[in-house]
Amino acid sequence: MARACMALDIYGCFWTLSDHAHLAMHFDASTRLPGTAATLASYSCLSVLNRFAKDDLMLLRLRDVTKTYPGAAAAVLRGVSLDLERGEMLALTGESGSGKSTLLHLIGGLDTADSGAVAIDGTDLTPLDDAGRAGFRRGKVGVIFQQFNLIPSLTVAANIAFQARLAGRHDKDRAGTLAKRLGLRDHLHKYPEQLSGGQQQRVAIARTLAPQPDLVLADEPTGNLDEATADTVLALLQDLVAETGAGLMLVTHSERLAKRLPRRLHLQAGCLV
Repeated sequence: MARACMALDIYGCFWTLSDHAHLAMHFDASTRLPGTAATLASYSCLSVLNRFAKDDLMLLRLRDVTKTYPGAAAAVLRGVSLDLERGEMLALTGESGSGKSTLLHLIGGLDTADSGAVAIDGTDLTPLDDAGRAGFRRGKVGVIFQQFNLIPSLTVAANIAFQARLAGRHDKDRAGTLAKRLGLRDHLHKYPEQLSGGQQQRVAIARTLAPQPDLVLADEPTGNLDEATADTVLALLQDLVAETGAGLMLVTHSERLAKRLPRRLHLQAGCLV
């Protein structure tokens, strides 16, 4: 149970932080319990105060986003602006260190921009605190990571249901449908260590899509897979996302995979080119 609770905190708020001291700082009641009055009140007020004009609403809108890390010689992101419509699929490419993952983390509410606006469904995430961003993310955004980030102490079935339960959106029938579509129905009783890399990534995709997020962010989701498996996994991801009408932003080093998405952007030295 303790392992599952820690994973809940990390998945809901700070998957990107590897420093356990930093994680410990954020393990407060409002982080672990997104339904607390304080968190809900904070989120409710800010979501109203920070709405973009309704007559010009995009699923995702970035305006002049900047980010610099302490001690860095240059900004990681320098005035990035982009829009993503509902149902649109976008591949974001760039060299290592170009700021791709940083941009994805800002959009997913895993980090905050230094300046500019990051708005999802009309709500600017920039002013939200850690708990507010985590609460918003659980209901709106799904994130797929290269390293799978499955919970080793939970079965495949429990891993698939995990994020949906956290968001209060668990649907047993939908979880079963996702497992069937992703070829996992015969593996639901197994644990992550008993699966291949491709199977683990399919579990991660099912977990992300189970709550039916409006926006799916995929950070090198096929980076640990062989070419044939990567092609299969990406095709399944595209099909499942398209069926829900969600938006998809895929970060990848692979030009071959990027070409499979209808829209492409390239990030170079912190700028879109």
